[in-house]
Amino acid sequence: MSPIREIEVKYVVNDPDELHAALQHRGLTLTPPVVQDDQAYARAGWQYGMGRIGVPFARLRSQDGRHLFTVKTPIDNTMACDEQETEIADREQMHQAILAMGFTPTVRIVKRRRTTRHGHITLCLDEVDGAGLFLELEQLAEPDEHAADVQNHLDTYVRTLAGGLHRTTDTYDTIIRRSQNVPA
Repeated sequence: MSPIREIEVKYVVNDPDELHAALQHRGLTLTPPVVQDDQAYARAGWQYGMGRIGVPFARLRSQDGRHLFTVKTPIDNTMACDEQETEIADREQMHQAILAMGFTPTVRIVKRRRTTRHGHITLCLDEVDGAGLFLELEQLAEPDEHAADVQNHLDTYVRTLAGGLHRTTDTYDTIIRRSQNVPA
């Protein structure tokens, strides 16, 4: 099976009330929050500041008693990745396997995520511990679709929703490291 290609755009939410009102006006209802506890991993030797394009990164996620193992490889930019994901039974054993494969833990990301859908777009409102409130839009793309085109489409859509949003190209691990005053 070929990898899923996920394209994202992310925004810092400055006015949550305005965003909630805009979603409600569009008939979009957010799910109740779920806690996602993610451990991010990079290949041994990779450091923040190095390139990410074509470099696989791993993640262990726990949510509602389930554990997911994901490998993301940025293709066009850090928000456009080929992705493989599978459910696992034992998070600690998978952690040990990831270490044995030559990855090292980087950042722990804990967030409360609420989602809704508009057509093919998934909107995620994420309250990230130590980093703040973000709106992330995700869309699955075909291999021949250009990430920049999809991201421009998502950006155009989000700008019709509400003001008070500031686009960022940083991933959550980079944002968290910066909030902890660790060079990212």
